[in-house]
Amino acid sequence: MKSAVLKALGGVVSVMVACNVYAQASDAAAGAQAAQTSVKAEKKANRQLGRQVRAALAKAKGLDVSSIAVRAKGGAVTLTGTVPDQGQIELAGTTAKGVAGVSSVSNKLNVQQQ
Repeated sequence: MKSAVLKALGGVVSVMVACNVYAQASDAAAGAQAAQTSVKAEKKANRQLGRQVRAALAKAKGLDVSSIAVRAKGGAVTLTGTVPDQGQIELAGTTAKGVAGVSSVSNKLNVQQQ
C-alpha cells in the first residue's frame, strides 16, 4: 500500500515539475518577443527621425544635400559626407538640431571643392 502511495506521489511531483518548467520557458519566450518588438520599434523610430532630418536639410535654402548622409540613433544624429563650403557645414548642423526629437548632432561633414 505504501509503495502505491509513493508511486502516485512521485507521479504528481513529476507533473508539477514539468508544468513549472513549461511555464518558465513560456515566460522567457514572451520576454524575448517583447525585447524583439522593442528593438523593431526603436529601429523604426530611428528611421523616422532620419527621414525628418533629411527632409529638413532638403528644405534648407542654400544647402547642397546631394552628398550628405544622415544616421539617427536614439535622438543622436550623425551627418557625414561632403559639401562645397564651410557655411553649408554649419547650416546643416543648425538645421538638424532644429528638428523635433533630435537630442544631439555629430557633424562630420567635410568641405570638398567641386
